[in-house]
Amino acid sequence: MKQLIIFGPPGVGKGTQAELIAKKLNIAHFSTGQILRDAVANGTDLGKKAKEIMDSGALVPDEIMIGIVKDALSSPDIKNGFLLDGFPRTLKQAEALETIFKELQFNNVVVISLTANDDEIVKRLMLRGRSDDTEETIKHRLKVYLEQTSPILAHYDGNYTIIEVNGVGDIEEINEKILKFLI
Repeated sequence: MKQLIIFGPPGVGKGTQAELIAKKLNIAHFSTGQILRDAVANGTDLGKKAKEIMDSGALVPDEIMIGIVKDALSSPDIKNGFLLDGFPRTLKQAEALETIFKELQFNNVVVISLTANDDEIVKRLMLRGRSDDTEETIKHRLKVYLEQTSPILAHYDGNYTIIEVNGVGDIEEINEKILKFLI
């Protein structure tokens, strides 16, 4: 069973690669960002709370995200494996995820770390054209990523296999590089 986390700053291509990887490996793809956007679009209580937070560029609280992920990883959808996309984003979430992995006996986790420089990320996200993708908000999200999320890689070093791949270039070529490590 493949147990994967895709990791990297906003706009680096996590979602695109996650979809390709999940499809090619026939595993469940859990995008916490998509789950939250769906909740916002559907006007759920979670969605209303999350929209205000997301529009400011801040991260949705750990308790909400941890609950969403635990439910997803406990579902029958993961019989062939899973790929987490957009989680964890804080050390508290990473520690909670380790506890979930232990409870569910997931012992062979691989972290796929995609990288790109900030200028490339700002350019990509501005072109994406979502309402929450203003230059100011993007720069704030990159700052939040640097402060709160990037330290997770150091925390994972030694606990999980980490694959680092440059996220700039042809989508298929990047995907092939990732799959070489996984197959």
